[in-house]
Amino acid sequence: MRWLGLDYGDKTIGVAMSDELGWTAQGLEVIHRRKPGEDIERLDAIVKQYGVTDIIVGLPKNMNNTIGPRGEIAVAFSEEIAQKLNVPVHLWDERLTTVAATRTLLEADVSRKKRKQVIDKMAAQLILQGYMDANMKR
Repeated sequence: MRWLGLDYGDKTIGVAMSDELGWTAQGLEVIHRRKPGEDIERLDAIVKQYGVTDIIVGLPKNMNNTIGPRGEIAVAFSEEIAQKLNVPVHLWDERLTTVAATRTLLEADVSRKKRKQVIDKMAAQLILQGYMDANMKR
């Protein structure tokens, strides 16, 4: 079982992958969104390369648990990739994951430039790890 975690944004998609046992999430890459469809093609290649069985997409909810415009965009994206990649897609509450990722990088004294390069990947890792922790039957 291999799970793929995604932090979907306007300009980038942070990507994380579970280990083969489904215990831990590791940041994989950041997809820079340039042309329509290229991001789906890259995700399809990752799904095939790693034998991904499920995809977890971060759902940005408001603090009052409602889904706003950003959440609706994430829902539409998850429906699109489920249809095009033919893999089950699950939405996972991503509130504060970017904040947590930023805090972790700040505490590690990572430079601003380096933080920008890895923040989306780390947010995807936190989304995936949260999903896995909540859904593991150990």
